[in-house]
Amino acid sequence: MPRMLDVSDEVRAEIGDEEADRLLAGENAPGSYDCTSCRTPGDSEREPTSTVLFIGDETAVLAFAHAGCLPSQVVQVTEEQLQGAVRSIGGDISADAAVPAVTEPEKSVPEQAVLGVTSGLVLIAGELHPALVVEPTAPIVRPGTTGAGDDFLPLLIEQGFMPLTELTGVPPVQHGWSVLLAMGQLHAVLQPGPDGSQPVAWWQAHQPLQVTDGWRAAANKHQQVLMYAAPVGSIGRQPREDLLRDALDKAAANGKLVAAALPLAGT
Repeated sequence: MPRMLDVSDEVRAEIGDEEADRLLAGENAPGSYDCTSCRTPGDSEREPTSTVLFIGDETAVLAFAHAGCLPSQVVQVTEEQLQGAVRSIGGDISADAAVPAVTEPEKSVPEQAVLGVTSGLVLIAGELHPALVVEPTAPIVRPGTTGAGDDFLPLLIEQGFMPLTELTGVPPVQHGWSVLLAMGQLHAVLQPGPDGSQPVAWWQAHQPLQVTDGWRAAANKHQQVLMYAAPVGSIGRQPREDLLRDALDKAAANGKLVAAALPLAGT
């Protein structure tokens, strides 16, 4: 039976016309599947479904997602990330830990500064929103300059992030940026490529970062993630969401917080 599948041009270019046509005809596509984004069941015979091709260094995996969760696209990942995702699909990785926030130090691109990235839920106007809190482990200077100083917030403000004095509303959408949540895990924060080219990773996890079920549900509900950024020493590693919120409020009151709403899973 034909499937309600979307096979994008970039996916078709990678898998070939013959394989794409077989998928659309229902020969190689499953009827039911677990959405690679929200991890809930889907049915390609009854609801619009996207084909998502994950490509590693040596391996490629074709996955399926609700069309409302992810568009059909090709996602470049490391071989380690891809193998971890395959294990996750196969059930070899335990379920998300029941913790309010997950933190992983990583490297940003292209500045190569070490960042701490924390996921957590933030309450705004009575509604929970998924958030990422980014704080470097050391001052960041403007590329091409040397010496003391911290240009982390000015660099982000130049990109369109908004300075905050309090967390009373949802910040404006930062078009061109996005958060890649795939296979139920956090993979990267993407920024516009040079001269309008394909988005590139501003931050990328070495291994897909686990998020809580509540965070993932909120991300799929709002189809965007709030990103807050503060200079080194402003937030710290907070083990609970109430402590994380307190730290965000203090950073904002001290003029040390910028924010933007990033669409989920950029195309």
